Amino acid sequence: MSRFKKGSGVDSRAGFRVEKPESPVPHGLIKAARKSGQLNLSGRGLTEVPQSVWRLNVDTPEEAQQNASFGGADRWWEQTDLTKLLLSSNRLETLPGDLRLLPALLVLDVHDNQLATLPKEIGELEQLQKLILSHNKLKELPSELWVLKNLRCLHLQQNQLERLPPEIGQLTGLDDIDLSTNQLAEVPESLGNLVNVVKLNLSCNKLRSLPPAIIHMKNLRMLDCTRNQLESIPPVLAQMESLEQLYLRHNRLRFLPELPSCQTLKELHVGNNQIEAVEAEHLKHLSALSVLELRDNKLKSLPEEVTLLLGLERLDLTNNDLTSLPYTLGNLPRLKSLMLEGNPLRSIRRDLLTKGTSELLKYLRSRIQGTLGIKDQPQTAMTLPSQAKINIHSIRTLKTLDYRREIFFFFRNNLLTTLPSEMKSLTKLRTVVLSFNRFKCFPDVLYKIAALETILISNNQVGSIDPIQLKELSNLSTLDLQNNDIMQVPPELGNCTSLRALLLDGNPFRNPRAAIVSKGTDAVLEYLRSRIPA
Repeated sequence: MSRFKKGSGVDSRAGFRVEKPESPVPHGLIKAARKSGQLNLSGRGLTEVPQSVWRLNVDTPEEAQQNASFGGADRWWEQTDLTKLLLSSNRLETLPGDLRLLPALLVLDVHDNQLATLPKEIGELEQLQKLILSHNKLKELPSELWVLKNLRCLHLQQNQLERLPPEIGQLTGLDDIDLSTNQLAEVPESLGNLVNVVKLNLSCNKLRSLPPAIIHMKNLRMLDCTRNQLESIPPVLAQMESLEQLYLRHNRLRFLPELPSCQTLKELHVGNNQIEAVEAEHLKHLSALSVLELRDNKLKSLPEEVTLLLGLERLDLTNNDLTSLPYTLGNLPRLKSLMLEGNPLRSIRRDLLTKGTSELLKYLRSRIQGTLGIKDQPQTAMTLPSQAKINIHSIRTLKTLDYRREIFFFFRNNLLTTLPSEMKSLTKLRTVVLSFNRFKCFPDVLYKIAALETILISNNQVGSIDPIQLKELSNLSTLDLQNNDIMQVPPELGNCTSLRALLLDGNPFRNPRAAIVSKGTDAVLEYLRSRIPA
């Protein structure tokens, strides 16, 4: 019979060694971290981080205190300092000041916890390069955070921040900062000091404006201001030459921003605003644009100049007030997605909208011939009806027109074979459209119009171009030579470095090969330069 009777109150473990409660962090993980310098404790339900983690590089390992022999792989005295600590998706409410005991940390990830504060000792992690604090409950940040000069990436999204101190501008090494989904009503001017930032996410806040100092962020490629309360954007944004992606969806914008210097912009998202009009000047410089998202606005018309966006692949016009479209949209060579649902279009049958983009574009192209008249064009454009001859007197007269210092000429869908030399007097001519004519030679007069930025001469019979004269057109950013009779592409064309869009598909040349042409303008120009004789 057992000496320990049920309910006797005697501890059944008496006389036996009591085992220590199992640590939430297995010893094997700690041991491995000493070798690799990395420790992943994500998703372990931790409410606090064990002291053994913070003291990992301070205390002598437990095995070193035992009588044991060590092989070459177990020499604890050769341990590596911890450089990466992942604590995400736990239940941490605080971090202790002991985190200063890991001064070699390069990466600290504590996203998806319940942190309401950070310890001031975080400022002692002088080597820290990546700090992920997203999805917590932070309402303010310690001043010591702003001394981390080596910080490259700072993620603060999904917190409860109501303000950012000017000291954030001291983190000049940052190239990626995410401040989205907080309660920010403004951001400080000092944000402009972050000149190395490539990605800036300010979405889902309460911003009514952006600081003009943002112009100093010369390396900024992606700016996301989705879901704020912006009614306008600072004019200086138009001068940001490196910007490639701009998100302004779900704001209160009434006008599309003019972006004359954003010639590398590839994506412009301005859906869910109150934009009523898109003008020619909004589009004329965006030769690199591949995505234009204008859905859920109040657009009543679309300018003919949208067809100058030769690189456009996606155009979203869903849920506007459009009653008609420029039929020349059908000629956009790379357009793969055209969304028109939710518009009171009169010229396009409803069943066509359900047949997909290729059928829509085919229909639009079928309506081009015979529909382009002067009354359909902007007042700054001159369009000739089919089989018309150019009226030189009209050109001489029209050269005096000045519409915001811009003139567009549309000579598409005619039987033209030449242009008059008098056109060289049109010194403010920026865009000329000569597609679908009968030119066998590239018009010499165009080489003499220095202000030209866009030349569209696709679907003709042009056999050659002069790269030497073309190079003199230093403002030329778009040249469309598709579907012509060019047998040889001169290597010297590669020196025309102002070109942002060079379209050569549909010509009978053998070099550059289709695989290179498909890679885009930069690849074609680089290839051509490599073929220039030494």
